[in-house]
Amino acid sequence: MKTPMYMWTEEMLSPISESGIMIRCGDMISDEVHQRVMSVCSMLDHMFIPGLIEVIPSFASVTLFYDPYLLMEYVSSNLDSTSTTIEIGGSYRRSRADASAASPYIYLRNLLIPSLQGLQSVAPKQTRTVTIPVCYGGEFGPDLEYVASVHALTPDEVIAIHTAGEYLVHMLGFAPGFPYLGGLSARIATPRRATPRLRVEAGTVGIGGEQTGIYPLATPGGWQCIGRTPIALFRPNDNPPSLLTAGDRVRFTPISIQEYFEHQGAKS
Repeated sequence: MKTPMYMWTEEMLSPISESGIMIRCGDMISDEVHQRVMSVCSMLDHMFIPGLIEVIPSFASVTLFYDPYLLMEYVSSNLDSTSTTIEIGGSYRRSRADASAASPYIYLRNLLIPSLQGLQSVAPKQTRTVTIPVCYGGEFGPDLEYVASVHALTPDEVIAIHTAGEYLVHMLGFAPGFPYLGGLSARIATPRRATPRLRVEAGTVGIGGEQTGIYPLATPGGWQCIGRTPIALFRPNDNPPSLLTAGDRVRFTPISIQEYFEHQGAKS
């Protein structure tokens, strides 16, 4: 599926620091905007950008971090050419006079806009589906009964609804490897807790408004905790360290407490 047409203008790009550019891909959380975000990431993966450090997708934007010194060093070295223009990224050319006057941000902005305007021909990467086992309720999911009561459901009905969905990883944030998952049924969408907990254990599956997510580390948190997975989401010794990445699909499957501890034992 190709990315829908979108009006890419200079206003869609803005500096967030001397070494960062944010590319706005929309103004709402939706599958269409997510598709655009993923296509921008795919485009950037295939571009040569001098000094590029990192590309970070979010709900409706992509942030690009770069080293302005390395960028300008590359530009300066290319100005030594006898050519009347310089080329960056294989497709963007500027006059030598313009090049000597441009700031790093202006350089990258003018490099990116032509590529963004041709983005409808960029196909995003294929996604994968990751199944996450979850032990619901009890000490692992102390808010399961509350979520059920809010919606006049039984805890088993909440579990059935939660495990019936397929969820899109819109972005990672808050803590390393924390996935913000879209696609939660409105039947169990529940506001965050009025008072956050000081500690939510790693692996806890929660509901926060119209999203669900998984705490990869033990941290404070205000989401409604409905279960816990024995799967480690953040693995600092692996590359990449996060089990999930933006664009993945997630499904949950219920397991018993015995299966939870069996899995924990298998990991040790």
